[in-house]
Formats: sequence, structure tokens, C-alpha cells
Amino acid sequence: MTRSPSTLANFPLEIDRLNTINRRSYISDGKRLENSAEHSWHVAMCAWALSNYLAWEVSAEKLLKLALVHDLGEIELGDTFLYASERQGASDKERAAVCRLARNHIGLIADLEALWEEQERGQTREARLLKIADRLLPFLLNLANEGRTWRENGIRRSQVLERHAFIESEAPELFEWFTTQLRDAVAKGWLADT
Repeated sequence: MTRSPSTLANFPLEIDRLNTINRRSYISDGKRLENSAEHSWHVAMCAWALSNYLAWEVSAEKLLKLALVHDLGEIELGDTFLYASERQGASDKERAAVCRLARNHIGLIADLEALWEEQERGQTREARLLKIADRLLPFLLNLANEGRTWRENGIRRSQVLERHAFIESEAPELFEWFTTQLRDAVAKGWLADT
């Protein structure tokens, strides 16, 4: 790769496309959908705070890097809704998109593919913590805006519970809080109790 400011400028412009990828979650006031760039920053901040709250010994640098790369595949594919049936196969498509991004910008972030793969496999403490933050954020946003995404998409309690069940073994105290909030959301009519 030729080193020049122009070459360097291409990478931020390409990843800027995450600003155009709308997710299904509304921001906390419910006035608009969040985009994938906002979500990545939000996940990074929440994962960092969560690591301190849970007192997990993790590399903050690694955790933040994983958060920043975790949705880069969406630049080409868009967001795959957490509760969508078409989630199968999305990982392979996102992996290919991240590989193309890394090839197009060789040398700028040498470990881009490895970082993305680490978060996707979810085997390190940092990747597991990231997954908790990534799942809790849409949940929190739904609590803040009276389940708007859940209501608009006919999401049921069992779907939410299934996507968050792994938290029980990772952070039992957090999972207990989550299940209490989930029961309240059902009682308020934001989720079907099935």
C-alpha cells in the first residue's frame, strides 16, 4: 500500500457509511432510529462501564477495539435485526465484508480481521463482555421508549429471553435485574407474554 494522506483518508470515508445504516432500535427518546455508527460508540462506552461494574479483569484497549469493529460488516450488508429469522448466514456475509475492508486498506489496522473474528467467536473475556453490552443496549433503549421496537415488530417475551439467556452464566446479578425488567415490560404491554 502506498502511504499518503489520501490513502489514509479513504478508510474513514468508507467506515463513515455506518452512519447511513439504520438499526431497528430507536434512541432512548423514541424519536428516531439509531444508526450503526452510534451503536458501535454506545456499545464501546457501555462495555467499558460494564467491565468496571462487574470488576472483570479485561484489556480495556482490546474491549474498545472489539466494540469499534463489531458491526463493520454492516457497511455492506446493513443491520440484521436481533430477532430476525434471517440471522443465520449473516455472520459469513459480515466476515466477507470485513475481509474486503481490510484488503482495501492494508496496513492501516493490521489486526482488523483478527479483532472482528475474536468478537464474533465470543471466546475471550473481552468478547463475552462485548456481547453482553451489545445485547443489553437495545433492551435498555426499548425500556426507555416503552418498547417501541418490540411493539412495532411484534416481539414476544420468549424471543427477548432467548437472545439474552447467555447473560445468566456470565453475570447472574445482571441477569436477575434483566428478568425483573422483562417481567415489568410484559406487565406494561410492551411485549407479548409468550
